[in-house]
Amino acid sequence: MALIPQLPNDSLHCCISDIPYGISLDDWDVLHSNTNSALLGQSPAQRGKSGFKRRGKPIRGWSDADRLIPREYQEWCSKWANLLYPKMKDGASLFIFGARRTLHRAIVALEDSGFLLKDILAWEKQSAHHRAQRISIVMSRRGMDAEAEKWSGWRLGNLAPIWEPIAWLFKPYPHTITDTVLENEVGAMNVAAVQCNGKHPNNLIRRWFAEEEKRWHEAQKPVSILEFLIKLSTREGQVVIDPFVGSGSTAVACQNLGRRFIGFEINGEYAQIAKSRLFPASNNIPKQFQMF
Repeated sequence: MALIPQLPNDSLHCCISDIPYGISLDDWDVLHSNTNSALLGQSPAQRGKSGFKRRGKPIRGWSDADRLIPREYQEWCSKWANLLYPKMKDGASLFIFGARRTLHRAIVALEDSGFLLKDILAWEKQSAHHRAQRISIVMSRRGMDAEAEKWSGWRLGNLAPIWEPIAWLFKPYPHTITDTVLENEVGAMNVAAVQCNGKHPNNLIRRWFAEEEKRWHEAQKPVSILEFLIKLSTREGQVVIDPFVGSGSTAVACQNLGRRFIGFEINGEYAQIAKSRLFPASNNIPKQFQMF
């Protein structure tokens, strides 16, 4: 984030990033000052499970200070949004993945920095981790058999999260969109490049991991959906930035499609993974390549 100011103004054609969601998924996703001894711990029901491995914050919060967490997340988003805005070309698109409960805070931060919201896409997944506890079991453990019978079939939690939102914003342009396309070569959609079965795309996107695609990161996104967004909004040779690279999927998608790429990653382990995915043979890493 601190290196974004070093980029030239009006130099980026697109931003695509799976930003931290601010839902306390892991240490890197705790973006608030409030702490609790149970945060990122495990309950007995979570031990040995592949999904929901750590304890986050319940929606109701553990203290009054927890109610400030969404506002702190918005403030964190504002920090990098304000840095990024002048670096984007007029008319350039910005796509961010987000959580259904916190994405609105990121959108407000981006709007306050100057970007405009164009749409919210829905990425439909093939499967989703889901845990909705039967409330009758909880009541039975308390010896409340009559109440357990009354609430049979009811569960605690949410419906299976089979889709995730992708906010699509853009940097405003001074004249018409056609003038912007002619001047900056951004602002239009290449629908011909992302057709599915001969049909134009809509804002419901169905993409999943390729069979041979290795999972490096617990929040990793399929390269195919990143390629969809890149082909939709950029031309070959244009510059795409991802301020939160993670394991490098956006960079891989850019490499596959002949786009130039700028990325930053604060976690050294994930930065090394991204490098290894881009340059499997270490002796082929270009001298000018750096992952921050």
